[in-house]
Amino acid sequence: MESNILPGKPFPLGPTWDGNGVNFTLYSENATAVELCLFDSENDQHETTKISVTEKTNFIWHIYIEGIAPGQLYGFRVHGPYEPENGHRFNPNKLLIDPYAKAISGSIKWNDALYSYKVGDEAQDLSFSDSDSAPFIPKSVVIDQHFDWEGDTSPSYQYYNTVIYEAHVKGFTQLNPEIPENLRGTYAGIAHPASIKYLQDLGITAIELMPVHQFISDRHLKENGLSNYWGYNTIGFFAPDSRYSGSGTKGEQVTEFKTMVKELHKAGIQVILDVVYNHTAEGNQLGPTLSFKGIDNASYYRLTDDKRYYNDYTGTGNTLNAYLPNVLRLMMDSLRYWITEMHVDGFRFDLAATLARELHEVNRLGAFFDIIHQDPVISQVKLIAEPWDVGEGGYQVGKFPPGWAEWNGKYRDCIRDYWSGSENTLPEFADRVTGSADLYKDYRRPTASINFITAHDGFTLNDLVSYNEKHNEANGEGNKDGESHNRSWNCGAEGPTDDPDIISLRQRQKRNLLTTLFLSQGVPMLVAGDEISRTQQGNNNAYCQDNEISWINWESVDHELLEFTRKLISLRNSHSVFSRKEWFKGVAVNESNIEDIAWFLSDGTQMEESHWQQNYAKSVAIYLNGNGIHGVGSDGKQVVDDTFYLVFNAHDLGLDYKLPHETYGRQWKVVLDTSTSDTAPDRIYKPQETVHVEGRSVVLLKDDTIRQNQGDDE
Repeated sequence: MESNILPGKPFPLGPTWDGNGVNFTLYSENATAVELCLFDSENDQHETTKISVTEKTNFIWHIYIEGIAPGQLYGFRVHGPYEPENGHRFNPNKLLIDPYAKAISGSIKWNDALYSYKVGDEAQDLSFSDSDSAPFIPKSVVIDQHFDWEGDTSPSYQYYNTVIYEAHVKGFTQLNPEIPENLRGTYAGIAHPASIKYLQDLGITAIELMPVHQFISDRHLKENGLSNYWGYNTIGFFAPDSRYSGSGTKGEQVTEFKTMVKELHKAGIQVILDVVYNHTAEGNQLGPTLSFKGIDNASYYRLTDDKRYYNDYTGTGNTLNAYLPNVLRLMMDSLRYWITEMHVDGFRFDLAATLARELHEVNRLGAFFDIIHQDPVISQVKLIAEPWDVGEGGYQVGKFPPGWAEWNGKYRDCIRDYWSGSENTLPEFADRVTGSADLYKDYRRPTASINFITAHDGFTLNDLVSYNEKHNEANGEGNKDGESHNRSWNCGAEGPTDDPDIISLRQRQKRNLLTTLFLSQGVPMLVAGDEISRTQQGNNNAYCQDNEISWINWESVDHELLEFTRKLISLRNSHSVFSRKEWFKGVAVNESNIEDIAWFLSDGTQMEESHWQQNYAKSVAIYLNGNGIHGVGSDGKQVVDDTFYLVFNAHDLGLDYKLPHETYGRQWKVVLDTSTSDTAPDRIYKPQETVHVEGRSVVLLKDDTIRQNQGDDE
């Protein structure tokens, strides 16, 4: 074997197969020795070969082994001081996952040997464990990165014409009878024609996949018969999780993931990944030693002044130290890899405020964002922040740099409040449906706002209108987990009911919320299953429910709501007036003396400043001028669209709305009315006629003058 060992090179980081052998690298500043351990693919319990890595360049340990091929399983053992009080937790008895592994085989088998200390010892993490963890830990895998992309290119959607669908790989496919059983719950299931057709018919332009980086299911969950279903517990930032592979775990998961992306791209659908660079699955000082903690704890994590402990801005036990160059390099290398090698189109960053922390304060121009801003690859894809973390000052909605979009938590809260009947919400409601200028206008556009009513975290849309309280008993935490203030309203009964009036009201409320979402300025995000009334039985924190609570039940589809949602998305995708690139100006367009946007009372007169201060007001009409979009298309021509009149009524009683003077429109056609499931109301009104808007409903009218004239000409 010695004759096949060469010094290798420090770059590129990670295992690189060149057709003759593999170059291995590992960054560790404080290690005193590193061993590369090779495993037999048929028996990965104990290493077949252990090789000392003696070459080191700028703290990067490297070695080249001839004759090794893709599919080789491996791991590292790293020597150094075991001094938890000084931040060092080296223990060569623990096999470690390569941070740059492109594939990881298998899942963790929980055992006390995975901890660097003696579990149960009075000294806790200050003790030292000599148990070998190799039989219990997943192995890193050498892969062949070659793949025939067949000229794959990303669909050319900008933010303004993007409709995002947040989905879980397994939850979206597991119960779909149109997908073969062996492909359900896999990347191949997402790529199946049945899945793609559904997304296309719905009008989705980007699927945002919940975490697919290799993650760990927490020990306490597994021991309680649960699992980390959501996946926000990463251990491999380059590896697609092997549990979602239907073709194999020795590198086949990489090919399957790439095939999924290629098929989605062919269908005109972008792929956005929900990524978790703020922490790892190794937890706090009492957590297991799986990778970073044993490679160089002090160089990867943010430690307190007492270096035995971790700064925890994520609520998970640790925080990766994005302030240090080696950690920043890991993150940037990972992002570039998923763009260049895996062809993904963007990222949603979990708890992104954590990444902005240089010391303790959240710094909008932190090193992480500076590097991304100047990176010629990463800066060109969609970058979406979850703009908060659990630390002090962590709620940063509206404060991210140019080039970033944000999950707009204030949009979610306001729209929920408005439709649940809260007082004094109209002024903020107006801000939210027009793009949240109060948050983004200083240096960004309306498309900085990712609008959402629900997300994976919280109630589904159906449950939002069916429960006042969370019902998380299945999580085994005494219903103490999950958000208690949900801004939800059960419409008169908690949970399922046979009352036809309550059922009708809930259906109307779902239509109201979806209509608001898709007709608001900004980028809409729909959670998978909300369009078919998926329920989690009142569970608003189903992170550990890998079962029917979380999976979409395709045998129980609300077809009326599905058809309504399809029409809504089609309306949005067909009309630029609902997806503007520029802000409203509120001034006359050309010589028409008609504004690009105007606000009206129920008597047909325009609203004045005093009207916004009336805290009882719960209804408003919005005039959207199709000639006032203030932007040009890809052909360089001014964008012009139809003109619409949009009436929101959150009162429990119906209202009569008088249409404005004919200068605003000479013939109005009702194209949508949420008081009914009828997707084609097709009612015609003249200027200053009265439109009855039912309680808790939305009516959308289109100026049909031009179309009528065209019909006459024909």
